[in-house]
Amino acid sequence: GGREGSRLSNASDDVPDKFTCPITCELMEDPVLAMDGHSYERKAIEDWLQRNATSPTTNLPLPSTLLVPNHSLKSMIVEWSEARKKARA
Repeated sequence: GGREGSRLSNASDDVPDKFTCPITCELMEDPVLAMDGHSYERKAIEDWLQRNATSPTTNLPLPSTLLVPNHSLKSMIVEWSEARKKARA
């Protein structure tokens, strides 16, 4: 099984890891690329950076707090979400 302990029956079930924010562990809606090379949900990483100067993934100091929109990841998430909605319809 492996599903018995999971009470989450909605969006977080079969979400690919690359689509989930390392901070929130939820599907990203506005993914941004931080200077550690990892993508995060914009709001989550912005909140993190207000309190920390390190990467939430590596714990290493970030060379910059610049966040770049990850358009390719966002479009993959949108395509995946649309395909999932069709599969459930």
